[in-house]
Amino acid sequence: MTSTPTTNPTAQTAGSARRVARIIRAQAATDGAGVRLYRSLGSPALPELDPFLLLDEFRSDVPADYLAGFPNHPHRGFETVTYLLAGRLRHEDNKGHAGVIEPGGIQWMTAGRGIIHSEMPEQEQGLVWGFQLWVNLSARDKMTEARYQEFTPTEVPEVLLEGGSRVRVIAGVVAGIAGVVRGIATNPLYLDVALAQQVTFQQAVPSGHNACCYVFEGVVDMGGKAVQRGELAVLTPGETVTVRTADAPARFLLIAAQPLNEPIARYGPFVMNTQQQIQEAFQDYRAGRF
Repeated sequence: MTSTPTTNPTAQTAGSARRVARIIRAQAATDGAGVRLYRSLGSPALPELDPFLLLDEFRSDVPADYLAGFPNHPHRGFETVTYLLAGRLRHEDNKGHAGVIEPGGIQWMTAGRGIIHSEMPEQEQGLVWGFQLWVNLSARDKMTEARYQEFTPTEVPEVLLEGGSRVRVIAGVVAGIAGVVRGIATNPLYLDVALAQQVTFQQAVPSGHNACCYVFEGVVDMGGKAVQRGELAVLTPGETVTVRTADAPARFLLIAAQPLNEPIARYGPFVMNTQQQIQEAFQDYRAGRF
């Protein structure tokens, strides 16, 4: 799904510009059964950016880095978002849901009151590359029933910009084109932006949202600060985000959402509001009530 080319998707939008408040370098980590990845959000340097709890990039063409995958594990109280750029991931859960995420595909899973699932590579060699984002749920939604929004690569709308740049709209709106993921309480913006060299991109972001930008190819300029591959730029409040490239193309995720402003209690795969609720989550999991 592709829209008509445009020079500036939000040229009609005026408002205060967001700046870079701080830059976090993604740190090497392991998760699942030993998958090697790079963690920017959810690290000691940035434990959370309300309502976001974690952002991982996994990228390797070495099978030993990813073959062990993410075997069965539980979640409660938040949402996991898997966006794949290369490779194939098979997922299954204890609710009878199963499928394969392919390059360019997106899965937004609301764990709610509890789910047990797995994500395993559907290949034994080649590149596996993608991202996992965790989004918190409000207290009133933490015990909702688990659900999925899952879309194939061709279902994700793409806005073409002049000069060869383009934006894949996972959630939110660009140039009047709405993303495929909808009905999320925090009203998120999730964009995959690929810019050609020497271009300027501007995007409206609701002023009350917390926002960040993760660069995974090249270098971009945001308000006079360079953000490089593997860096997460946490943005100041404002209404617009402006990104420029110099003599090379770049690609980044632009992510924003309404903060919940609620207490966070988290332990491993559970994110609740109190430690008592965390203990209850463990008790329910052990008792087979997920």
